[in-house]
Amino acid sequence: MNRRIGMRLALPALIFSASSFALEKHPLSFDDYASLRAARAVAVSPDGKSVLYDLARWEEKGPRKHEWHMIDTDGSHPHKLELPEKFQPSGFTRDGALFGTYKVEDRGQLAIVPMIAGAPSLIFALPRGIQAAIISPDGNRYAVLTDGRPKDPLDTVHGVVENDESSIYVINPEGHEQGAWCPQLKYVVDMAWSPDSSQLAVVTQLPKLGNHQLQSVVSVCGPTGWREVAQLNNATSGVAWSKDAQEIVLASTTAATLTPEHVWSVAAAGGVAVDRTPQLQWTATTVKGGPHGEVWVEMHKGVSVEAFTFAEGRLTPAFAWPEGTLVGLPVFSAFTSSPTTVAVSVDDPRHSTNVAVAHGGSLQKITHEGDEVLDKIILGDVKVVHWTSKEGIKLEGLATFPPGYDSGRKYAFVVLPHGGPEGNDTLGLDPFAQIIAAKGYVVLQPQYRGSTGYGAAFLAAIYQHFGDRAYRDVESATDFAIAQGWADPDRLAIFGWSAGGFMTAWTVTQTHRYKAAIEGAGITDWLSFIPTSDTWQTDYDARLQEKDAAPLLKFSAVMHADQVTTPLLILHGDADVRVPTFQGHEFYALLKERGKTVRMVTYPGSPHFPVLVEQQRDVFKEVTDWLAKYNP
Repeated sequence: MNRRIGMRLALPALIFSASSFALEKHPLSFDDYASLRAARAVAVSPDGKSVLYDLARWEEKGPRKHEWHMIDTDGSHPHKLELPEKFQPSGFTRDGALFGTYKVEDRGQLAIVPMIAGAPSLIFALPRGIQAAIISPDGNRYAVLTDGRPKDPLDTVHGVVENDESSIYVINPEGHEQGAWCPQLKYVVDMAWSPDSSQLAVVTQLPKLGNHQLQSVVSVCGPTGWREVAQLNNATSGVAWSKDAQEIVLASTTAATLTPEHVWSVAAAGGVAVDRTPQLQWTATTVKGGPHGEVWVEMHKGVSVEAFTFAEGRLTPAFAWPEGTLVGLPVFSAFTSSPTTVAVSVDDPRHSTNVAVAHGGSLQKITHEGDEVLDKIILGDVKVVHWTSKEGIKLEGLATFPPGYDSGRKYAFVVLPHGGPEGNDTLGLDPFAQIIAAKGYVVLQPQYRGSTGYGAAFLAAIYQHFGDRAYRDVESATDFAIAQGWADPDRLAIFGWSAGGFMTAWTVTQTHRYKAAIEGAGITDWLSFIPTSDTWQTDYDARLQEKDAAPLLKFSAVMHADQVTTPLLILHGDADVRVPTFQGHEFYALLKERGKTVRMVTYPGSPHFPVLVEQQRDVFKEVTDWLAKYNP
C-alpha cells in the first residue's frame, strides 16, 4: 500500500515543477487511512538521549507490519533498526542492547539483540514460551511470565479446555541463576520490580473458568518465597512501588463493574488495601512505576487521556496533549542510573499517532508520521459537544462533520456508540467517524453511562442497566443531533462494534426511527454470552442464570427479533472468542426466518476485529454500501 501510494505521489514530480502542479485535496478514503503510518513510543535508551519507537504500517495484504526505529529526543537522527523479523523489542538492556520476544517454533522466547549485530546474542527458551518480560532497575535480572506446565506432546492433536497459567521465571542477562520464583503463584496478571531490584510486587487474579466472581491478590515475591500482602474483591490494573518502597500502588474499584477507576495502595508489609482517591471525578484506569520511584497514572478525563503522578497520597497532573489525547502511559529508561527522560505517544483528530518527549514540563512532538498523507486530505471537523438527556443526565460526545459542512442544511446521520462498554472514545483520528463523514454524514459518538472518564458512579451505572440506561443515553444523542439541526430525522442510522454492536442490535428491537443499522461483533444473547466469552463479563450482570434467567434475557435482542423493522447488517469475525460468532449467527437466523431485511458477513480467521487489511477494507465497504443503500 505505501509503495503504491508513494509511487503515485512521486510521479508528478518527474513531469511538473512544484510551482505548476498541486494535488487537489479530497475526503478521507479507506486507502488513505491504510496508507497512514503511526509511531508509538516503546522505551527510552539508558543514556536518556534516544527513543525506541514502533512504526506501524500496512501493505497491500495481511496484518499491520511493524518496524522499529530510533530517534534522538530533540527529533534528530531518525533511523530504522535492522532487527530480525521474528523479534519484537520491549526495551533496552543496561549496556544498550535490546531485549524482547523472539518467535521460536511459534512461541515467543526472551531474547537479547545487540543493535549493531542485528541478530540475537542470547535466547532463553522455556517450554511454553514467555508472555511478558520486565528488566530490573539495576539491569541485572529479567522477570518473565510463562506457563510453567510442561508442554503438551499432543497439542497439535487436541486442545484441553482449561485456564491459562502465568508464573514468574527470573533470568540474569548472562543466562545464569535462572529459575522459578514463587511457583505457587500461577495466575499472575501484573508485576513490578522493587526499587532495589530484590523482589517483585505481584498481582494474581482468580481465573475465569471455575469462578463466578473476580478476586485479586497482591503479594511480594522474592528468590526465597512469597507472602500475601492484601486481597481485593474485584479487578485491578497495573502495580507499582512507592518511592520509599513502603507501599504498593495499583488501580482498582469497589463497583460491580470490573474496570478499575481509582488509585489504591497497601502497605508493602501487609494490610488492607485503601482507596486513595475516593472523590475522583475522572477514571484512573491503570498505574505504572518508574525507576526513580515515580508512580504514573493513566487518567481518563472525558474524551481525553492524561498522565498523572501519584505520591504521598496525592495525584498531580503531569502531561496532556493539547486538543488531543495521550495514547497510553509514558515510557522511560528502566534503570535507576538513567536520566528521567520521558516519552509519550500522542494523538489528535488531524494527525496520526506520534511520539512526543517532555521538555521543561511540556510535550514536544518529535515524529510526524502520516503528515505527508494527511496534507492531501480534507478531514471533517471534530467537536466535543455536551447535552443533557430528558432524564437529566449530563452527557458528552464527539461530533464529526462532513468536509465542507454547511450549517444551514440537515445531513444524513450516524450515531456511533463505542465498544467496551467500559471505555471511551478519545479525541484522536477515528477512521470510522472520518470515513463515514466523508460520505456526507454527521457522526456522533456518545459517551453513555458506563464510559470511563466521568467518575465511578457514571461508570458503575451500567451494571444490570446496559439495555436501558445506556440505551437511553445513546438515543438522547440522536435527539440532540436533530435538535441542533445537524441530523435529518428521516435519514438516521446506527452503527457500533462489540458493546456498540450490542447497542445497535438492541436499539433496532426497541425503536423504528433508524433507516439503516450495522452491528459489528455484537452481543445478542446475554444468557449464552456471559459464560462463553473468553474474559470476565459478570460486570454486566453477576446474577446466576439458573436462579432466574429473566434478567439476562431482558436485554437480549434475540428475544425481540420480531420487533425489528430496520435493515440490519451483521459483521463478525469467525474466530472471535471475545464475542463468540454464534451471537451474530443466532440473531441473523431469527431475523431471516421472520422475513426481516438482514445481511451477515463473516471474516475467516478473524478475531474480535479483523487484523488483515483486506478484511478491514471490506468492513468499511460493507458499512458504507449499506448506508448508501438504506439511508442515502
